[in-house]
Amino acid sequence: MLLNVSYNRAKIKEKIIGEVGPPFTLFERMKLKGIGSPKLHITAASIDIHNLLVLDNNANTCNVEMRPKGIVIMFRSLLETFALVIPYYKLNLYKGKAEEYSFYRDHYFIKVKADNPKIHNYFKKILNYKTDNAPTQIRDL
Repeated sequence: MLLNVSYNRAKIKEKIIGEVGPPFTLFERMKLKGIGSPKLHITAASIDIHNLLVLDNNANTCNVEMRPKGIVIMFRSLLETFALVIPYYKLNLYKGKAEEYSFYRDHYFIKVKADNPKIHNYFKKILNYKTDNAPTQIRDL
């Protein structure tokens, strides 16, 4: 779900909390050793997101925030802030090239450059949290 989060609107906050849960508490953030990513440079995006990114001449960057039931990818275009909300059950995270990761949700995707070990560790943290908190599958019983 791609949302404009520039303005403080209760309905948009409710949608985000309904999809990926409320933000982590301060204690949970310290326990996880941080929930936010470093600045990520966008190398490619789906057509909807690409159309937003080409509106200005700024560098295309984003950041990722972990939530209890998913992630929120935020980026800016013109003077607006947009969020791609991805619950863990719809998140597909691929490592394509040696220094590139891809986030997929339905027909949306964002590819980011990972040229720093901190970025690789952050994506490992997301995948580990996703697998640790996944619901029990029938075939696991």
